Amino acid sequence: MKRLLSIATAALLACALAPAQAERIKDLAQVAGVRGNPLVGYGLVVGLDGSGDRTSQTPFTVQSLKSLLAQLGVTIPPGVNPQLKNVAAVAINAELPAFAKPGQSIDVTVSSIGNAGSLRGGTLLMTPLKGVDGQVYAIAQGNLIVGGFGASGRDGSRISVNAPNGGSIPNGAIVERAVAAIPPGAQTGNVTLNLHEADFTTAARIVAAIDRAFGPGRARALDGVTIEVAPPAGDRIGFLAALESLEVDPGAAAAKVIVNARTGTVVMGGQVTVLPAAVAHGSLTVTIAESAQISQPEAFGRGSTVVAPQSEISASADGSHMVMFRGGTSLEDIVRAVNAVGAAPGDIVAILEALKQAGALRAELQVI
Repeated sequence: MKRLLSIATAALLACALAPAQAERIKDLAQVAGVRGNPLVGYGLVVGLDGSGDRTSQTPFTVQSLKSLLAQLGVTIPPGVNPQLKNVAAVAINAELPAFAKPGQSIDVTVSSIGNAGSLRGGTLLMTPLKGVDGQVYAIAQGNLIVGGFGASGRDGSRISVNAPNGGSIPNGAIVERAVAAIPPGAQTGNVTLNLHEADFTTAARIVAAIDRAFGPGRARALDGVTIEVAPPAGDRIGFLAALESLEVDPGAAAAKVIVNARTGTVVMGGQVTVLPAAVAHGSLTVTIAESAQISQPEAFGRGSTVVAPQSEISASADGSHMVMFRGGTSLEDIVRAVNAVGAAPGDIVAILEALKQAGALRAELQVI
């Protein structure tokens, strides 16, 4: 455990202490208006090996099957409900990329919405995928790839690995309709960049990089996220290609400590510092032992056997340590000191919270 913690600590330090490298504008921002669109659909997966929906509990599966067969010219007599185990009702979702054209293929994700045990080996029948406007933009169909696995016994016992009731179909949908895309800057004549994360320093450096590459006054920052760029006359696509390839040194991230209270995971940024403080860590062990003391009467006596409970409680505090943090302590010193104390992940969370309450932790403590 200590070896794994040391390896994780070394990797964290390598990432945190590595010098900042220039990044492309395309990795820091996106052009306004260039985005994908979510698609959703409802369909049937067939060909399952007895792991489909229990149709008595999911009547919509039977209803969907009847409607599908009616479209194919097969009529089921009224009042007859097929009790099938190889069919499952599923929801299909996908994302239509920006500038996708009819005939192109996109990936789809298929998830069971009934009580199917597994979709392994199933085939999705032709399903229309609709956008938020209700229009059909793609048609999905194909064999599922399921990463999960499940098995069950006759006594009701069951074991599963990952999630066998969901899968994917690579290139499983064909685009039928293109989204009307407005070229960047077609309305106002300017191109708008939106940073993935708000940062005034990064926005100012992007403006400076664009002005150096295309001339002064070409770009201006509207706020910590939005940058407006005036493209030169001519080829806009070539200008955008050159714009997104510019390299910029992003601003340093804010000093922040992220704590996952459920798993005990702690991630600290390289800008985290600690003011002079002393931390004591010790483990308190409380042991409670229950025993029974039996009292029996003498031979031929009139008394009865009595059982009296007896409890023994002991407490001990072992492994107490105190570590001194000097002013301006870096991330490397913090990790080394915490490891020296021998604190577990849950104890690290308590130490960081105490440092924050004492005003010694110069970072934002965020608990997720």
